[in-house]
Amino acid sequence: MSDTRLSFALEGGLDLPSEGRILLLGAPGDLNLGDFDADDLPRERCTVVQRLAPDYAAWERRGWTVALAPEGDFAAAIVFLPRARDRAEAWIAEANAAAKGGLVIVDGQKTDGIDACLKALRKRTEILGQVSKAHGKTIWFAASDAFADWAKGPAQLPGGQWTAPGVFSADGPDPASEALLAALPEKLGANVADLGAGWGGLSNGILRREKIAALHLVEADHDALDCARRNVTDPRAKFHWANALDWRPPALLDAVVMNPPFHTGRKAEPSLGQAFIDAAARVLKPSGQLWLVANRHLPYETRLAERFRNVDEIAGDTRFKILHASRPGR
Repeated sequence: MSDTRLSFALEGGLDLPSEGRILLLGAPGDLNLGDFDADDLPRERCTVVQRLAPDYAAWERRGWTVALAPEGDFAAAIVFLPRARDRAEAWIAEANAAAKGGLVIVDGQKTDGIDACLKALRKRTEILGQVSKAHGKTIWFAASDAFADWAKGPAQLPGGQWTAPGVFSADGPDPASEALLAALPEKLGANVADLGAGWGGLSNGILRREKIAALHLVEADHDALDCARRNVTDPRAKFHWANALDWRPPALLDAVVMNPPFHTGRKAEPSLGQAFIDAAARVLKPSGQLWLVANRHLPYETRLAERFRNVDEIAGDTRFKILHASRPGR
């Protein structure tokens, strides 16, 4: 058995059922799941529910059973705690409903809120056991109906937009995306993509521009893309559940507009936004153009200059900068 938090928990009192299916909810695609190694589990009895496209693909490549939602009954469910509290609560409720009469296990890092989660769990159920290792905790308890009110799905904002727990800018339109829309020219070209489209706020603004024949919404988070399908009803919109970093359009594009993500956890990772710039350069025509918004401190100009012949800051304030790049190099 590996030297991970799961193996430590199994040695410290966690007793996984010897029969029945095991649900892994939100398990990251890495082979070693932080400090929770999937190889400690009986693969033939496991189903991974994963709604993030690159992680879904990673599990599929490794030969595991992967799904977008739990189906049928489970003897145990393991929740891999996400950063967003409302999404964490929704997943815990989903795990309890899937593993009725069985066991629920919650694993997470301190930086993702596992300590606060433990306090909330203790108010609703008896904790059967817990272990601490590698700056995180594994907690287990009997599945029950005590978490039914934590179940959350898509919800409509006062402005009419649909969002879901844990998606980017779930509380309303993102100010940076609004600033980007205000800076865009009226004519973007016929074929355009919104890389990392989220729930579609930026895309709806793009579609108000002239002469757009097709707008490709590329989003890795299935929950966010489901919301985008509700919010963006223009027939020119094409929806793609995909990792923007390796997505390929049916033909090279005239323009890319994006508000790229720059977090993989609580810590900023500018390399993610830089990878989005690489992806944009790859999918654009030689005459193509990129418009993006970024927080003022993010170091994107050097990568833009490496990938595009022309780069300018066209708008911004103390918080954001709006960058325009054209003529990508190959």
